[in-house]
Amino acid sequence: MTRYQTPSFLPATRLVAEREIRMKLRSRSFLISTGILMLLVLGSVIVAGFTGANPSLTKVAAVGTAVAVAEESGVLDVTEVGTADEAKALVEDETADAAIVPDSASETGFTVIGLDAAPGDVISALSITPAVELLDPASTDAFLAYIVSIGFGLVFFMAAITFGQTIAQSVVEEKQTRVVEILMTAVPVRVLLAGKIAGNSLLAFGQILAIAIVAGVGMLATGQDLLLADIGPSIIWFVVFFAFGFIMLAALFSATASLVSRQEDLASAISPVTTLVMAPYILIILFNTNDLIVGIMSYVPFSAPVGMPMRVFLGTAEWWEPWLSLGVLLAFTAAIVAVGARVYENGLLRMGAKVKLLDALKRS
Repeated sequence: MTRYQTPSFLPATRLVAEREIRMKLRSRSFLISTGILMLLVLGSVIVAGFTGANPSLTKVAAVGTAVAVAEESGVLDVTEVGTADEAKALVEDETADAAIVPDSASETGFTVIGLDAAPGDVISALSITPAVELLDPASTDAFLAYIVSIGFGLVFFMAAITFGQTIAQSVVEEKQTRVVEILMTAVPVRVLLAGKIAGNSLLAFGQILAIAIVAGVGMLATGQDLLLADIGPSIIWFVVFFAFGFIMLAALFSATASLVSRQEDLASAISPVTTLVMAPYILIILFNTNDLIVGIMSYVPFSAPVGMPMRVFLGTAEWWEPWLSLGVLLAFTAAIVAVGARVYENGLLRMGAKVKLLDALKRS
């Protein structure tokens, strides 16, 4: 009779990770949601590209010599008409936003006609723009910086919540059905935890990488090469930081889920971790222009995956800062995984009422 031998740590971890990945890839809802997310990312990039390439021009009706003046601006959609009355009619029926007609009494030689208010965009387009000198010029467009900050925050939030809750639900389900007792006869508890973290981290990392690739391909396809060159390094750092940051979050989701035995108690158990995941998303939306807060975020492990890539994009981080922040994240992740493993191991077989965190840390 051949005696069963427990596989060593790495092969056993690989087996558990493969099981987690297979179960997730068999989920139709996961595949559909991932496909929809990819389409949304690609669609937003394409729309942004075409919107930037085809800006909406202000429509004006111009008469005689005013036609050349309007066309010279380069930012007006000019319709040539024969008389001033025809130009006024187009303004009155709102076919044109304004009219430009010759006026010998005017110093400029023409007059701008609006409907119910002075057409400021037309006036600005026809005005002589003086030379401008900025003492402290912004290196990045404010609106673009806002969109990028929302993008980083939203992707981090969605991926972390999706896969984090998947891990937590899996832990409670196995505990509630006592499947975990069968699994523990085959592999050690820490192998189960390592496999869950590894499998779901690979899936989360793969999804983030796919988003980055789809966004990059979309930018290249729509001629946004310069934007891709600006945002590319920050996307790379985001992927790297997310890969290690999610390992930390996965350990926390697993550990907190092991403290309860029912799905009904899961939400309250993982709520502190969920709050930690939501914080970077909320902070980066509210304070993306605040250098101090974003700087602090870039070194706090829970928000570094959003804060540091944002600083790289804005150009406010020195070359060594991402590496230092990554080192802090790695050290903190190692500590969290060690503590999480202890909580997971001590709480996994305890059924009934919710296990207190201090009890899970103390009991062996």
